Amino acid sequence: MYDTNGARAMKRFGSAAWNGDLREGKGSVSTESRALESHPYTFFSRYGEKPGTNPEELLGAAHAACFTMSFVRLLGMAKFVPEQVDSKSEVVIDKDGDGFSITSIHLTVTAKIPGIDQAAFQSIAAKAKAGCPVSKLMKVEIGFEAILLS
Repeated sequence: MYDTNGARAMKRFGSAAWNGDLREGKGSVSTESRALESHPYTFFSRYGEKPGTNPEELLGAAHAACFTMSFVRLLGMAKFVPEQVDSKSEVVIDKDGDGFSITSIHLTVTAKIPGIDQAAFQSIAAKAKAGCPVSKLMKVEIGFEAILLS
């Protein structure tokens, strides 16, 4: 499959199943790659502190992974090779009328990169944040912090 510019388009999928009512029911999420396969989630794993996953943490993991790959790609284009990159995307969900909305996201990257100065680090990190496909999907403001370790 190709997009309108002749570049190969990629499709990936995740899926979910649910049994029962909202509060007492149980669901499971799976990914095409089977990295997650029938992984449990419930009302209380989403809105409480029970074991299991939830859509917001999965979105945060996807965002952190997407940003990290974008960042490492841009570092390579600038001839830098990181020793270590750690990224975290914190997704906040708040009550919104009768439902809930994702109201903010904060992306933090901490990295150790030989030979890079603070200005280049911040510039490349900001460009990666803006260019990451998952960041482009977000319609809320994405807070951002980039920490260069020496």
